[in-house]
Amino acid sequence: MRVLYVDDEPDIREIARLALSLDAGIEVETAGSGAEAVWRAGEWRPDIILLDVMMPEMDGPTTLAALRADAQTANIPVVFITARTQAQEVETFKRLGAVSVIPKPFDPMALAAQVRSLGGA
Repeated sequence: MRVLYVDDEPDIREIARLALSLDAGIEVETAGSGAEAVWRAGEWRPDIILLDVMMPEMDGPTTLAALRADAQTANIPVVFITARTQAQEVETFKRLGAVSVIPKPFDPMALAAQVRSLGGA
């Protein structure tokens, strides 16, 4: 399973990469911005994208819209990673096209299992 983790915070990207890498069946790439995520998704073709909501320049919803607008990435499942987990906010994110929302801070020991359950693998 290929997972693209997108977050503008290098420390969080590294924790996520390490957490996901504990599962031998998961291959992880990371991106530090929305623009980089769109490019990497098109080139690498992940099975699922974990996308931070709040990033400078190109936030999560804007990145998701760009992914959906490209035929190569339009059908890749996207899960938002965010501290904004009020029921109303989660519903808004799902209406935008996210398959789910994982609360931040996430549990590194449970992240791979969460991703597998959402990515269908």
